[in-house]
Amino acid sequence: MLTKPALSALHSILGDRVSVAAAILSEHAQSESLVSGGSPDAVAFPRTTAEVAALAAWSTAHRVPLIGWGAGTSLEGHALAVAGGVVVDFRDMAAVIEVRPEDRLVRVQPGLTREALNRELRTTGLMFSVDPGANASLGGMAATRASGTTAVRYGTMRDNVRGLEVVLAGGEVIHTGTGAPKTAAGYDLTALFVGSEGTLGLITELTLKLHGQPEAVMTAVAAFPTVGAAVDCVIATMQMGLTPARIEFLDIDTVAACNAYSQLSLPLAPQLLVEFHGHPEGLAEDVARFRTLAADFGAEGLDWAERQEDRTRLWAARHAAYRAILASRPGAKAVVTDVCVPISALAQAVEETRADIAASGIPGPILGHVGDGNFHAILMVDPARPEEAVTAKALATRMAQRSLRLGGTITGEHGVGFGKLGLMQAEHGAGWQVMGAVKAALDPLNLMNPGKVVPGQG
Repeated sequence: MLTKPALSALHSILGDRVSVAAAILSEHAQSESLVSGGSPDAVAFPRTTAEVAALAAWSTAHRVPLIGWGAGTSLEGHALAVAGGVVVDFRDMAAVIEVRPEDRLVRVQPGLTREALNRELRTTGLMFSVDPGANASLGGMAATRASGTTAVRYGTMRDNVRGLEVVLAGGEVIHTGTGAPKTAAGYDLTALFVGSEGTLGLITELTLKLHGQPEAVMTAVAAFPTVGAAVDCVIATMQMGLTPARIEFLDIDTVAACNAYSQLSLPLAPQLLVEFHGHPEGLAEDVARFRTLAADFGAEGLDWAERQEDRTRLWAARHAAYRAILASRPGAKAVVTDVCVPISALAQAVEETRADIAASGIPGPILGHVGDGNFHAILMVDPARPEEAVTAKALATRMAQRSLRLGGTITGEHGVGFGKLGLMQAEHGAGWQVMGAVKAALDPLNLMNPGKVVPGQG
Protein backbone atom coordinates (compact mmCIF):
# COMPACT_ATOMS: atom_id res chain seq x y z
CA MET A 1 0.00 0.00 0.00
CA LEU A 2 1.28 3.44 -0.95
CA THR A 3 1.01 5.64 2.15
CA LYS A 4 0.34 9.38 2.01
CA PRO A 5 3.88 10.23 3.21
CA ALA A 6 5.37 7.92 0.59
CA LEU A 7 3.21 9.43 -2.16
CA SER A 8 4.16 12.93 -1.03
CA ALA A 9 7.85 12.00 -1.16
CA LEU A 10 7.31 10.54 -4.64
CA HIS A 11 5.74 13.78 -5.85
CA SER A 12 8.74 15.65 -4.48
CA ILE A 13 10.91 13.69 -6.92
CA LEU A 14 8.76 13.86 -10.07
CA GLY A 15 6.08 16.44 -9.39
CA ASP A 16 3.04 15.93 -11.59
CA ARG A 17 4.79 13.12 -13.48
CA VAL A 18 3.32 10.72 -10.93
CA SER A 19 -0.22 9.54 -11.53
CA VAL A 20 -2.75 7.71 -9.38
CA ALA A 21 -5.59 8.30 -11.85
CA ALA A 22 -7.78 5.25 -12.28
CA ALA A 23 -7.44 5.29 -16.09
CA ILE A 24 -3.63 5.39 -15.91
CA LEU A 25 -3.51 2.62 -13.32
CA SER A 26 -5.86 0.49 -15.41
CA GLU A 27 -3.75 1.03 -18.54
CA HIS A 28 -0.72 -0.30 -16.64
CA ALA A 29 -2.56 -3.31 -15.25
CA GLN A 30 -3.24 -4.90 -18.64
CA SER A 31 -1.49 -7.71 -20.50
CA GLU A 32 -1.78 -8.64 -24.17
CA SER A 33 -2.58 -12.23 -23.17
CA LEU A 34 -4.69 -14.00 -20.56
CA VAL A 35 -1.85 -13.71 -18.03
CA SER A 36 -3.19 -11.12 -15.63
CA GLY A 37 -3.00 -10.04 -12.01
CA GLY A 38 -2.33 -7.04 -9.84
CA SER A 39 -2.53 -3.31 -10.32
CA PRO A 40 0.00 -0.58 -9.48
CA ASP A 41 -0.59 1.96 -6.73
CA ALA A 42 0.91 4.70 -8.90
CA VAL A 43 2.66 5.22 -12.23
CA ALA A 44 5.83 7.31 -12.51
CA PHE A 45 7.22 8.92 -15.68
CA PRO A 46 10.92 9.72 -15.19
CA ARG A 47 13.00 11.64 -17.74
CA THR A 48 16.57 11.07 -16.56
CA THR A 49 18.76 8.40 -15.00
CA ALA A 50 19.10 10.62 -11.93
CA GLU A 51 15.34 10.55 -11.48
CA VAL A 52 15.25 6.76 -11.81
CA ALA A 53 18.03 6.51 -9.21
CA ALA A 54 16.02 8.77 -6.92
CA LEU A 55 12.98 6.52 -7.44
CA ALA A 56 15.05 3.48 -6.46
CA ALA A 57 16.30 5.19 -3.31
CA TRP A 58 12.70 6.20 -2.51
CA SER A 59 11.60 2.60 -3.09
CA THR A 60 14.10 1.32 -0.53
CA ALA A 61 13.25 4.01 2.00
CA HIS A 62 9.51 3.33 1.81
CA ARG A 63 9.62 -0.42 1.00
CA VAL A 64 7.55 0.05 -2.17
CA PRO A 65 8.19 -2.18 -5.24
CA LEU A 66 9.22 -0.74 -8.62
CA ILE A 67 8.16 -2.36 -11.90
CA GLY A 68 9.64 -1.25 -15.23
CA TRP A 69 7.31 -0.57 -18.17
CA GLY A 70 8.25 -0.12 -21.82
CA ALA A 71 5.54 -0.55 -24.44
CA GLY A 72 3.49 -3.09 -22.49
CA THR A 73 3.69 -5.77 -25.20
CA SER A 74 4.99 -8.64 -23.04
CA LEU A 75 2.93 -11.81 -22.86
CA GLU A 76 3.81 -13.50 -19.56
CA GLY A 77 2.88 -10.71 -17.15
CA HIS A 78 6.41 -9.31 -16.89
CA ALA A 79 5.31 -5.70 -16.24
CA LEU A 80 2.27 -6.32 -14.05
CA ALA A 81 2.38 -5.12 -10.46
CA VAL A 82 1.43 -8.41 -8.80
CA ALA A 83 2.48 -7.07 -5.39
CA GLY A 84 1.34 -3.50 -5.95
CA GLY A 85 3.91 -0.71 -6.02
CA VAL A 86 4.91 1.86 -8.61
CA VAL A 87 5.19 1.18 -12.33
CA VAL A 88 8.09 3.13 -13.85
CA ASP A 89 6.97 4.01 -17.38
CA PHE A 90 9.93 4.94 -19.61
CA ARG A 91 7.91 6.67 -22.33
CA ASP A 92 9.71 10.00 -21.67
CA MET A 93 13.17 8.41 -21.91
CA ALA A 94 13.10 7.63 -25.63
CA ALA A 95 16.06 9.43 -27.20
CA VAL A 96 18.88 8.31 -29.46
CA ILE A 97 21.88 9.51 -27.47
CA GLU A 98 24.73 8.75 -29.88
CA VAL A 99 25.27 6.94 -33.19
CA ARG A 100 28.79 5.65 -33.83
CA PRO A 101 28.69 4.42 -37.45
CA GLU A 102 32.39 3.55 -37.56
CA ASP A 103 31.90 1.13 -34.64
CA ARG A 104 28.41 0.06 -35.70
CA LEU A 105 27.08 1.03 -32.28
CA VAL A 106 24.28 3.22 -30.99
CA ARG A 107 23.45 4.48 -27.49
CA VAL A 108 19.76 4.85 -26.69
CA GLN A 109 17.38 5.41 -23.83
CA PRO A 110 15.13 2.48 -22.84
CA GLY A 111 11.77 3.89 -23.93
CA LEU A 112 12.82 4.20 -27.58
CA THR A 113 11.07 1.63 -29.78
CA ARG A 114 12.90 -0.47 -32.33
CA GLU A 115 10.89 1.03 -35.23
CA ALA A 116 11.74 4.57 -34.10
CA LEU A 117 15.42 3.64 -33.88
CA ASN A 118 15.47 2.27 -37.41
CA ARG A 119 13.80 5.42 -38.71
CA GLU A 120 16.64 7.41 -37.11
CA LEU A 121 19.20 5.12 -38.75
CA ARG A 122 17.81 5.20 -42.31
CA THR A 123 20.42 7.64 -43.66
CA THR A 124 23.38 5.90 -42.01
CA GLY A 125 23.30 2.66 -44.01
CA LEU A 126 22.89 0.79 -40.72
CA MET A 127 19.98 -0.95 -39.02
CA PHE A 128 19.04 -2.50 -35.71
CA SER A 129 18.20 -6.09 -36.51
CA VAL A 130 16.08 -7.59 -33.72
CA ASP A 131 12.44 -7.69 -34.82
CA PRO A 132 9.98 -9.26 -32.35
CA GLY A 133 7.01 -8.18 -34.47
CA ALA A 134 5.52 -5.82 -31.92
CA ASN A 135 6.93 -2.29 -31.85
CA ALA A 136 8.45 -2.95 -28.45
CA SER A 137 10.68 -0.63 -26.45
CA LEU A 138 14.39 -1.41 -26.58
CA GLY A 139 14.68 -1.42 -22.81
CA GLY A 140 11.88 -3.94 -22.58
CA MET A 141 13.42 -6.01 -25.35
CA ALA A 142 16.70 -6.17 -23.44
CA ALA A 143 14.98 -6.92 -20.14
CA THR A 144 13.13 -9.87 -21.68
CA ARG A 145 15.98 -11.01 -23.97
CA ALA A 146 13.68 -10.58 -26.96
CA SER A 147 14.10 -12.35 -30.26
CA GLY A 148 12.04 -12.42 -33.45
CA THR A 149 11.89 -13.04 -37.16
CA THR A 150 15.49 -12.03 -37.94
CA ALA A 151 17.22 -13.86 -35.08
CA VAL A 152 18.14 -16.80 -37.31
CA ARG A 153 20.74 -14.60 -39.02
CA TYR A 154 21.39 -11.60 -36.78
CA GLY A 155 20.87 -13.06 -33.32
CA THR A 156 18.67 -12.13 -30.36
CA MET A 157 19.00 -9.25 -27.89
CA ARG A 158 21.60 -11.32 -26.08
CA ASP A 159 23.83 -11.01 -29.15
CA ASN A 160 23.11 -7.35 -29.88
CA VAL A 161 23.42 -5.59 -26.52
CA ARG A 162 26.99 -4.43 -25.93
CA GLY A 163 26.48 -2.52 -22.72
CA LEU A 164 23.94 -1.15 -20.26
CA GLU A 165 23.41 1.54 -17.70
CA VAL A 166 21.37 0.07 -14.84
CA VAL A 167 19.89 1.53 -11.67
CA LEU A 168 20.09 -1.03 -8.88
CA ALA A 169 17.85 -1.38 -5.85
CA GLY A 170 18.69 1.46 -3.51
CA GLY A 171 19.67 3.84 -6.32
CA GLU A 172 23.24 2.92 -7.26
CA VAL A 173 23.96 3.37 -11.00
CA ILE A 174 26.30 0.94 -12.73
CA HIS A 175 27.60 0.61 -16.30
CA THR A 176 28.25 -2.75 -17.94
CA GLY A 177 30.13 -3.63 -21.11
CA THR A 178 32.33 -1.47 -23.33
CA GLY A 179 32.50 -0.32 -26.92
CA ALA A 180 35.03 -3.05 -27.70
CA PRO A 181 33.88 -6.05 -29.74
CA LYS A 182 34.97 -8.46 -27.00
CA THR A 183 36.28 -8.60 -23.44
CA ALA A 184 37.69 -11.12 -20.98
CA ALA A 185 37.46 -8.82 -17.96
CA GLY A 186 35.47 -10.60 -15.29
CA TYR A 187 31.82 -11.56 -15.06
CA ASP A 188 29.56 -10.67 -17.97
CA LEU A 189 27.21 -8.31 -16.16
CA THR A 190 25.58 -7.21 -19.41
CA ALA A 191 24.43 -10.77 -20.02
CA LEU A 192 23.19 -11.00 -16.43
CA PHE A 193 20.82 -8.05 -16.85
CA VAL A 194 19.70 -8.97 -20.39
CA GLY A 195 16.78 -11.28 -19.70
CA SER A 196 16.47 -10.47 -15.99
CA GLU A 197 13.03 -8.90 -16.62
CA GLY A 198 13.63 -5.96 -14.30
CA THR A 199 14.11 -8.17 -11.25
CA LEU A 200 17.71 -7.02 -10.69
CA GLY A 201 17.49 -3.35 -11.66
CA LEU A 202 16.04 -0.81 -14.09
CA ILE A 203 17.79 -0.32 -17.45
CA THR A 204 18.26 3.39 -18.19
CA GLU A 205 20.58 3.27 -21.22
CA LEU A 206 21.62 0.68 -23.82
CA THR A 207 24.58 0.38 -26.18
CA LEU A 208 23.40 -1.72 -29.13
CA LYS A 209 25.15 -3.44 -32.00
CA LEU A 210 24.10 -2.37 -35.50
CA HIS A 211 24.28 -4.15 -38.84
CA GLY A 212 24.67 -2.89 -42.38
CA GLN A 213 21.50 -2.50 -44.38
CA PRO A 214 21.57 -5.26 -47.02
CA GLU A 215 22.31 -4.32 -50.62
CA ALA A 216 19.70 -6.73 -51.90
CA VAL A 217 16.70 -8.48 -50.36
CA MET A 218 14.52 -11.25 -51.71
CA THR A 219 11.46 -12.71 -50.03
CA ALA A 220 9.59 -15.85 -50.99
CA VAL A 221 6.46 -17.61 -49.86
CA ALA A 222 6.14 -21.35 -50.48
CA ALA A 223 3.25 -23.76 -49.91
CA PHE A 224 4.02 -27.32 -48.75
CA PRO A 225 1.88 -30.45 -48.84
CA THR A 226 2.21 -31.13 -45.11
CA VAL A 227 3.47 -29.52 -41.92
CA GLY A 228 6.18 -32.15 -41.76
CA ALA A 229 7.43 -31.30 -45.24
CA ALA A 230 7.63 -27.60 -44.43
CA VAL A 231 9.47 -28.17 -41.16
CA ASP A 232 11.82 -30.72 -42.73
CA CYS A 233 12.63 -28.15 -45.41
CA VAL A 234 13.61 -25.70 -42.66
CA ILE A 235 15.85 -28.29 -41.02
CA ALA A 236 17.54 -29.10 -44.34
CA THR A 237 17.99 -25.40 -45.11
CA MET A 238 19.86 -24.79 -41.88
CA GLN A 239 21.89 -28.00 -42.10
CA MET A 240 23.03 -27.07 -45.63
CA GLY A 241 24.51 -23.85 -44.31
CA LEU A 242 22.09 -21.51 -46.04
CA THR A 243 21.67 -18.33 -43.98
CA PRO A 244 18.23 -16.82 -44.50
CA ALA A 245 17.59 -13.57 -42.69
CA ARG A 246 14.11 -14.85 -41.85
CA ILE A 247 12.38 -18.20 -42.22
CA GLU A 248 8.86 -18.26 -40.79
CA PHE A 249 6.33 -21.09 -40.58
CA LEU A 250 2.55 -20.63 -40.80
CA ASP A 251 0.17 -23.54 -40.39
CA ILE A 252 -3.08 -23.77 -42.36
CA ASP A 253 -5.17 -22.05 -39.68
CA THR A 254 -2.73 -19.15 -39.53
CA VAL A 255 -2.70 -18.85 -43.32
CA ALA A 256 -6.51 -18.72 -43.42
CA ALA A 257 -6.58 -16.04 -40.74
CA CYS A 258 -3.91 -13.94 -42.50
CA ASN A 259 -5.69 -14.26 -45.85
CA ALA A 260 -8.91 -12.94 -44.34
CA TYR A 261 -7.38 -10.21 -42.20
CA SER A 262 -4.66 -8.91 -44.56
CA GLN A 263 -6.43 -9.63 -47.85
CA LEU A 264 -3.88 -12.13 -49.10
CA SER A 265 -4.52 -15.07 -51.39
CA LEU A 266 -2.04 -17.63 -50.13
CA PRO A 267 -2.92 -21.29 -50.82
CA LEU A 268 -4.54 -22.99 -47.84
CA ALA A 269 -1.52 -25.11 -47.02
CA PRO A 270 1.40 -24.91 -44.58
CA GLN A 271 3.61 -22.02 -45.68
CA LEU A 272 7.18 -20.87 -45.28
CA LEU A 273 8.04 -17.18 -45.60
CA VAL A 274 11.73 -16.92 -46.40
CA GLU A 275 13.92 -13.85 -46.83
CA PHE A 276 17.55 -13.61 -47.89
CA HIS A 277 19.80 -10.58 -47.44
CA GLY A 278 23.15 -9.94 -49.10
CA HIS A 279 25.05 -8.92 -52.18
CA PRO A 280 23.13 -9.44 -55.44
CA GLU A 281 25.45 -12.17 -56.74
CA GLY A 282 25.52 -14.22 -53.55
CA LEU A 283 21.82 -13.68 -53.07
CA ALA A 284 21.02 -15.19 -56.46
CA GLU A 285 22.97 -18.32 -55.53
CA ASP A 286 21.20 -18.66 -52.16
CA VAL A 287 17.83 -18.22 -53.83
CA ALA A 288 18.61 -20.88 -56.44
CA ARG A 289 19.74 -23.35 -53.79
CA PHE A 290 16.64 -22.77 -51.67
CA ARG A 291 14.37 -23.10 -54.71
CA THR A 292 15.83 -26.53 -55.48
CA LEU A 293 15.66 -27.61 -51.86
CA ALA A 294 12.04 -26.51 -51.39
CA ALA A 295 11.02 -28.38 -54.54
CA ASP A 296 12.57 -31.54 -53.10
CA PHE A 297 10.11 -31.25 -50.20
CA GLY A 298 7.11 -30.76 -52.46
CA ALA A 299 6.85 -26.96 -52.35
CA GLU A 300 4.50 -25.37 -54.85
CA GLY A 301 3.94 -21.77 -55.80
CA LEU A 302 7.39 -20.57 -54.73
CA ASP A 303 6.85 -16.89 -55.49
CA TRP A 304 9.69 -14.40 -54.99
CA ALA A 305 8.90 -10.81 -54.05
CA GLU A 306 11.70 -8.50 -55.15
CA ARG A 307 9.79 -5.22 -54.96
CA GLN A 308 9.86 -3.42 -51.62
CA GLU A 309 6.08 -2.95 -51.56
CA ASP A 310 5.46 -6.68 -52.09
CA ARG A 311 7.90 -7.64 -49.33
CA THR A 312 6.41 -5.08 -47.00
CA ARG A 313 2.92 -6.43 -47.59
CA LEU A 314 3.99 -10.01 -46.81
CA TRP A 315 5.83 -9.11 -43.62
CA ALA A 316 3.09 -6.75 -42.50
CA ALA A 317 0.70 -9.69 -42.78
CA ARG A 318 3.08 -11.89 -40.79
CA HIS A 319 3.44 -9.27 -38.06
CA ALA A 320 -0.34 -8.90 -37.96
CA ALA A 321 -0.84 -12.66 -37.59
CA TYR A 322 -1.70 -12.43 -33.89
CA ARG A 323 -4.46 -9.91 -34.54
CA ALA A 324 -5.58 -11.92 -37.56
CA ILE A 325 -5.86 -15.09 -35.50
CA LEU A 326 -7.88 -13.33 -32.79
CA ALA A 327 -10.18 -11.88 -35.46
CA SER A 328 -10.86 -15.40 -36.74
CA ARG A 329 -12.74 -16.09 -33.49
CA PRO A 330 -14.52 -12.83 -32.64
CA GLY A 331 -14.48 -11.99 -28.95
CA ALA A 332 -11.79 -14.54 -28.16
CA LYS A 333 -8.91 -14.01 -25.76
CA ALA A 334 -5.61 -15.79 -26.18
CA VAL A 335 -3.16 -17.83 -24.20
CA VAL A 336 -0.03 -17.12 -26.24
CA THR A 337 2.92 -19.39 -25.62
CA ASP A 338 6.23 -20.27 -27.22
CA VAL A 339 8.93 -22.89 -26.91
CA CYS A 340 12.27 -23.49 -28.59
CA VAL A 341 13.83 -26.87 -29.39
CA PRO A 342 16.98 -28.13 -31.10
CA ILE A 343 16.50 -27.91 -34.85
CA SER A 344 16.73 -31.72 -35.12
CA ALA A 345 13.65 -32.05 -32.86
CA LEU A 346 11.59 -29.33 -34.54
CA ALA A 347 9.39 -31.55 -36.74
CA GLN A 348 8.52 -33.84 -33.84
CA ALA A 349 7.76 -30.93 -31.52
CA VAL A 350 5.47 -29.21 -34.03
CA GLU A 351 3.62 -32.38 -35.03
CA GLU A 352 3.04 -33.51 -31.43
CA THR A 353 1.88 -30.03 -30.47
CA ARG A 354 -0.56 -29.89 -33.38
CA ALA A 355 -2.02 -33.27 -32.41
CA ASP A 356 -2.37 -32.18 -28.78
CA ILE A 357 -4.18 -28.97 -29.77
CA ALA A 358 -6.45 -30.80 -32.20
CA ALA A 359 -7.52 -33.19 -29.43
CA SER A 360 -8.26 -30.34 -27.02
CA GLY A 361 -11.27 -28.93 -28.83
CA ILE A 362 -10.06 -25.31 -28.84
CA PRO A 363 -8.50 -23.47 -31.80
CA GLY A 364 -4.74 -23.06 -31.62
CA PRO A 365 -2.94 -21.93 -34.77
CA ILE A 366 0.83 -22.46 -34.83
CA LEU A 367 3.45 -20.16 -36.32
CA GLY A 368 6.99 -19.25 -35.57
CA HIS A 369 10.61 -18.45 -36.23
CA VAL A 370 11.41 -22.02 -37.07
CA GLY A 371 14.90 -21.34 -38.45
CA ASP A 372 16.11 -21.31 -34.85
CA GLY A 373 13.68 -23.93 -33.53
CA ASN A 374 11.26 -21.41 -32.01
CA PHE A 375 7.50 -21.64 -32.55
CA HIS A 376 4.34 -20.22 -31.01
CA ALA A 377 0.79 -21.37 -30.39
CA ILE A 378 -2.10 -18.91 -30.16
CA LEU A 379 -4.64 -20.76 -28.02
CA MET A 380 -7.98 -18.99 -28.38
CA VAL A 381 -10.58 -19.19 -25.67
CA ASP A 382 -14.09 -17.87 -25.17
CA PRO A 383 -14.05 -15.59 -22.08
CA ALA A 384 -17.59 -16.75 -21.29
CA ARG A 385 -16.34 -20.34 -20.96
CA PRO A 386 -13.70 -20.44 -18.21
CA GLU A 387 -13.11 -24.13 -18.80
CA GLU A 388 -11.51 -23.23 -22.13
CA ALA A 389 -8.89 -21.10 -20.38
CA VAL A 390 -8.09 -24.06 -18.12
CA THR A 391 -7.70 -26.28 -21.19
CA ALA A 392 -5.49 -23.72 -22.94
CA LYS A 393 -3.18 -23.29 -19.97
CA ALA A 394 -2.85 -27.06 -19.64
CA LEU A 395 -1.95 -27.23 -23.34
CA ALA A 396 0.70 -24.54 -22.85
CA THR A 397 2.17 -26.45 -19.92
CA ARG A 398 2.35 -29.69 -21.92
CA MET A 399 3.94 -27.78 -24.79
CA ALA A 400 6.70 -26.57 -22.44
CA GLN A 401 7.15 -30.04 -20.94
CA ARG A 402 7.42 -31.51 -24.44
CA SER A 403 10.10 -28.99 -25.31
CA LEU A 404 12.13 -29.96 -22.24
CA ARG A 405 11.76 -33.64 -23.10
CA LEU A 406 13.20 -32.90 -26.54
CA GLY A 407 16.16 -30.96 -25.14
CA GLY A 408 14.67 -27.49 -25.53
CA THR A 409 13.47 -24.63 -23.35
CA ILE A 410 10.12 -23.52 -21.94
CA THR A 411 10.42 -20.18 -23.77
CA GLY A 412 12.54 -19.06 -26.68
CA GLU A 413 11.62 -15.38 -26.52
CA HIS A 414 8.47 -14.59 -24.52
CA GLY A 415 10.29 -14.92 -21.21
CA VAL A 416 9.09 -16.08 -17.79
CA GLY A 417 7.29 -13.24 -16.00
CA PHE A 418 4.96 -15.03 -13.62
CA GLY A 419 3.13 -16.87 -16.40
CA LYS A 420 5.83 -19.56 -16.65
CA LEU A 421 7.23 -19.32 -13.14
CA GLY A 422 5.98 -22.79 -12.26
CA LEU A 423 8.05 -24.35 -15.06
CA MET A 424 11.44 -22.91 -14.11
CA GLN A 425 12.40 -25.67 -11.67
CA ALA A 426 11.83 -28.31 -14.34
CA GLU A 427 14.18 -26.54 -16.77
CA HIS A 428 16.93 -25.34 -14.44
CA GLY A 429 16.95 -27.65 -11.42
CA ALA A 430 19.41 -26.39 -8.80
CA GLY A 431 20.39 -23.58 -11.17
CA TRP A 432 17.07 -21.89 -10.41
CA GLN A 433 18.12 -21.54 -6.76
CA VAL A 434 21.33 -19.88 -7.94
CA MET A 435 19.22 -17.32 -9.80
CA GLY A 436 17.35 -16.70 -6.56
CA ALA A 437 20.63 -16.16 -4.72
CA VAL A 438 21.73 -13.57 -7.31
CA LYS A 439 18.39 -11.78 -6.91
CA ALA A 440 18.74 -11.77 -3.11
CA ALA A 441 22.27 -10.38 -3.32
CA LEU A 442 21.33 -7.47 -5.60
CA ASP A 443 17.82 -6.84 -4.28
CA PRO A 444 17.68 -8.07 -0.66
CA LEU A 445 14.34 -6.33 0.02
CA ASN A 446 12.76 -7.86 -3.11
CA LEU A 447 11.58 -4.49 -4.45
CA MET A 448 12.59 -4.85 -8.10
CA ASN A 449 9.66 -6.39 -10.00
CA PRO A 450 8.76 -8.93 -7.29
CA GLY A 451 6.81 -12.05 -8.17
CA LYS A 452 8.76 -12.84 -11.35
CA VAL A 453 11.42 -15.26 -12.67
CA VAL A 454 13.07 -16.56 -9.46
CA PRO A 455 12.13 -18.98 -6.63
CA GLY A 456 9.89 -17.85 -3.80
CA GLN A 457 8.02 -15.47 -6.13
CA GLY A 458 4.87 -17.46 -6.78
